[in-house]
Amino acid sequence: MLDYDKEAEGYDAWRGGEPRAAAAADAVLGLVPPEARALLDLACGTGIVTRRLAAARGGLRVTGVDRSPAMARQAADRLPGAVVLADARRLPFRDGEFDAVTSVWLLHLAPTAEDARAIVAECARVLRPGGAYVTTVDKGASHNVGSDIDAVMAARPRVPAMDAPHLVESYAAEYGLRAAGRARFPGRGQGRSPRRAIADLRRGWFATVPPGTPLAEEFVARLAALPDQDRDRPDPVFTLRAFRKG
Repeated sequence: MLDYDKEAEGYDAWRGGEPRAAAAADAVLGLVPPEARALLDLACGTGIVTRRLAAARGGLRVTGVDRSPAMARQAADRLPGAVVLADARRLPFRDGEFDAVTSVWLLHLAPTAEDARAIVAECARVLRPGGAYVTTVDKGASHNVGSDIDAVMAARPRVPAMDAPHLVESYAAEYGLRAAGRARFPGRGQGRSPRRAIADLRRGWFATVPPGTPLAEEFVARLAALPDQDRDRPDPVFTLRAFRKG
């Protein structure tokens, strides 16, 4: 897994910056009930999306949470006084404190199914009855756009996706959350070129291909042989699912 404290400084530039943040925020807000007055954004990262959530609706109080100190510091610069350093599996909030909870690009990082379940359980706990939980699902698959880069990387070792839709649905149901909608949005600026894919490999993006190993260098060689080394392939398209409590 990437070290998000080390990633924080260049995170926005690597991940599509403001265009991607705008697409994500618009899609999330489309699934957040208009009557919501308090929203919790888990894994808020640098706050680039969280700030847009806070600015989009008058009267919506937004709180960001991240477990990476470096990420949380950047988010706090964007939302002073509204960012908390905490683990999503053990949230420091009261039961039913929020009208909406979002976890964009979080569940796929859970080390085990039990960790993913614990995150969903906490999201359900801090939601008021009738509140909405909005989360991305199947993030890893979203990056497979059918490109030549994907064809090369298809041979890498795989691990089970902790954010597979059927798993997220089962966790949600276990904690009293019922399906309430879905949406998709583009990861603008995240389409990889072969050269960028090589850089991602060497900084640990692909969790099952540790940098510096013979396997990683084998993939580097195959990526380096692809044409159009600096041409970005299509952007990924991410999927959101919404659930209501009770």
